[in-house]
Amino acid sequence: MERGAFPTAEDERYDIRIARDGTWYYHGSPIGRIELVKLFSTVLRRDEAGDYWLITPAERGRIVVDDAPFVAVEVEAEGSGPDRRLTFRTNLDHRVTAGPDHPIRVETDADTGEPRPYILVRDRLEALIVRPVFYELVERAEERRGDGGQSRLGIWSMGIFFDLGSMSAP
Repeated sequence: MERGAFPTAEDERYDIRIARDGTWYYHGSPIGRIELVKLFSTVLRRDEAGDYWLITPAERGRIVVDDAPFVAVEVEAEGSGPDRRLTFRTNLDHRVTAGPDHPIRVETDADTGEPRPYILVRDRLEALIVRPVFYELVERAEERRGDGGQSRLGIWSMGIFFDLGSMSAP
């Protein structure tokens, strides 16, 4: 397989699942060796259709991801305003600084109306920002008027203002 190419539909499906909380499972049991999970994460890819794959030079297989493959469990903030740098640490110790290459986005859960914030870690692979970390962002956020005059909350990192959501009640 060419480097960067994705498998075909006929390729194997591994019985690996990444739960919403970032726990990796094999045959329904949690993978307890964090070193093994970190190794698997280095060969994790996501294709344009949104499918997740573990791809090595010798094997490739599709896996199931409940939400996002990583979880942002910590944030460090340096500076303020447009000069602020927000650096996130994931459950697998990836470190990414929010900015043009690692944007923050917030979706609203259709069922609950709750925000679901994410940061791009690499190549279509995101980390779900856990609620306590999201609350830290909201505490540091600034209010702005959006299109139509609606109040919006957002936060700066590396010169980019990331919209965190509306101030109005749903």
